[in-house]
Amino acid sequence: MRKEDCFYLGKIVTKYSFKGEVVIKLDTDEPELYTEMESVYVEFGSNLVPFFIEKSSLHKGNQLRVQFEDVYSEEEADTILKCGVYLPSTMLPKLSGDKFYYHEVIGFTVVDANFGEVGTIVHINDKAAQPLFEIDRDGDEIFIPMVDEFIKKVDRENKTIEVETPDGLIELYIS
Repeated sequence: MRKEDCFYLGKIVTKYSFKGEVVIKLDTDEPELYTEMESVYVEFGSNLVPFFIEKSSLHKGNQLRVQFEDVYSEEEADTILKCGVYLPSTMLPKLSGDKFYYHEVIGFTVVDANFGEVGTIVHINDKAAQPLFEIDRDGDEIFIPMVDEFIKKVDRENKTIEVETPDGLIELYIS
């Protein structure tokens, strides 16, 4: 399985028992959607390796306590500690309306209610305090905060996102 064909589900953050159980911190608002999984891909370097789940249960909010097949000791659990966990993109629940997955809107055109066509989304920066659309406009980089008040419409069919930003925000970036 290639990483490009998957989405990041979370990270193995700690061991849970001396029998090899681990805790995965899920990167989701709906952890209950992931309690019945049969398998996941665990990241080793640049490879994704399938791991089959013997049993799992929700643990403290957005965490999942997991017993993998063939991981039955603390030493075996140590080998996967701090590794990323992935699932095939085809397993993502479909979103509708103005909700979207970050990877889904790459390549969409952003149109501002006052400014007009802004440019194309090339990346989502989720490392900042507030996630940002990174938009390319003829070589200029424009950053628009991804806040509900700015996002007016997501049009999947036409691959556009309509926004309404404060006066002057977009002009700050144009040279």
